[in-house]
Amino acid sequence: MQNAKDSFYMALRTRLEEVNPQRTILLRGAERPGIVMEEAEAPLQQIPHNVFVLRWTGLGTEANLAATMVAEECEIIYASTGTQAYGGLDRGRSLCAMDSELLALLTPNRTQKIDYRTATPVTMQTYVFWDEPVFVPMESQRDRVSRVARVMVYSYQEQGE
Repeated sequence: MQNAKDSFYMALRTRLEEVNPQRTILLRGAERPGIVMEEAEAPLQQIPHNVFVLRWTGLGTEANLAATMVAEECEIIYASTGTQAYGGLDRGRSLCAMDSELLALLTPNRTQKIDYRTATPVTMQTYVFWDEPVFVPMESQRDRVSRVARVMVYSYQEQGE
């Protein structure tokens, strides 16, 4: 499933560069698109605001097909404190903008599966695909609002995975 998770993340990261190139994060001295895969980063004290954080949760398989299909749930967590120009009073609008961006990132709902283990990524034979997101109600905590969207991500296992 690691190739599917990596391919999903890289597809969303590439799409974010197109949808909103201003949404970035500074990590380990490098500025990059504002989306991170939690398991591939140093532990976060708190979910950063104005960034999409991918967290992988449940895992399942369906072996009664021509090829084994694997499914894993991805929680996409994001939060906003609004902007300084409005004293944070626009945090709801900022979160709503992130909702729209996330919907754009998830469309179309598939991407080519790629093996990123080598210096030159290798295109695999199958695709990674996913369901529509399920949005959890917004949470408000002091000066920040946050949301979680859950997406089921699917992929067929290829030989060697």
